[in-house]
Amino acid sequence: MTKSIGLIVNPIAGMGGKVGLKGTDGAATLERARALGAVPLANERAGVALAALVSTCAGLEIHTFAGQMGEDAALAAGMRPHVVGHARAGESDAGDTASAARKMADLGVDLVLFAGGDGTARDIYETVGQGVPILGIPTGVKMHSAVFATGPATAGRLAGDHVLGGSGVELRDVEIMDIDEDAQRRNRLSARLFGYARAPYHRRRVQHAKAMSVSVEAELDALAHDVSGAMKPDVLYIVGPGSTAKRVIDHLGLEGTLLGVDVVMNRKLVARDASEAELLALLGEHPARIVTGVIGGQGFVFGRGNQQISADVIRHAGRDNITIMAGADKLVALGTDRLLVDTGDAALDAELAGFVQVHTAPGQSMMLRLTPA
Repeated sequence: MTKSIGLIVNPIAGMGGKVGLKGTDGAATLERARALGAVPLANERAGVALAALVSTCAGLEIHTFAGQMGEDAALAAGMRPHVVGHARAGESDAGDTASAARKMADLGVDLVLFAGGDGTARDIYETVGQGVPILGIPTGVKMHSAVFATGPATAGRLAGDHVLGGSGVELRDVEIMDIDEDAQRRNRLSARLFGYARAPYHRRRVQHAKAMSVSVEAELDALAHDVSGAMKPDVLYIVGPGSTAKRVIDHLGLEGTLLGVDVVMNRKLVARDASEAELLALLGEHPARIVTGVIGGQGFVFGRGNQQISADVIRHAGRDNITIMAGADKLVALGTDRLLVDTGDAALDAELAGFVQVHTAPGQSMMLRLTPA
């Protein structure tokens, strides 16, 4: 019996990341993202996944919607997709995603493989429930659900192993989470559990739902004090999102952001909630250092919620000029000796690979392996 996969691409997913918009939900946000120079990336990441899928599992039937909702990516990967629908008018929206998911469930596909973020995952889950397994190609800005593979190529390989019944792959109930983007833009994190989808699971190929940390406050405060106190003159310090990194800004007495990227030089805030373009403009000839945290439960250092710190920004700073901060409890809770990077640049991800020092308290650190997702 021929196996089949339903492919859904949300063409605008992730466009808000590099321009610092925390997501791309809503027409007004999409318009603003484009005005700031955002470019689509979903089809490119879907293409990486499909290339890996083809190499793993030839002869699959691919059902998808026309154009940028999946057909383009499938054709570019050398596939011959069955086009089973199209967006209702011009640019696709959440209703088109739901329509595609409903059609593919009706066709009895073995898996719905989608490129998007938490919003796309939620739209598909609310349409198909647990009636068909789903798997995400991580493409959005905020990806706190546990339905995503760690990276695009991994998603393709996992999808192939699922339909072929590969060893180590099983179906599990996984969390579908979504964040209130408006609240996030106001520096308030508001997450909600929408339900549990059925998804292929492999311990090292899927990301877990984001987890909150219960690190010892005094240790992280003391660490932030040390990091801020060691800042050198005339060096740009790019401070990533999250409560751990923000402590550094707080110790300098500056008004930074919780969920954005801030820039400090000579102990002064030179950019607040900066986009990739703003970071690159500031870098110029200045040496730079990146200060970032680790996403609890997932272990990502780059590529989840901090896409403003892009491959070009990281290259300018250099691997040796990255300070990673995290509570020891958060690292232990990961249950692994690795952290993940997914910058969208495979060559850079490979360059970043290897052991890194993660600072957990003043004078204390853990060595973990940085690994491409």
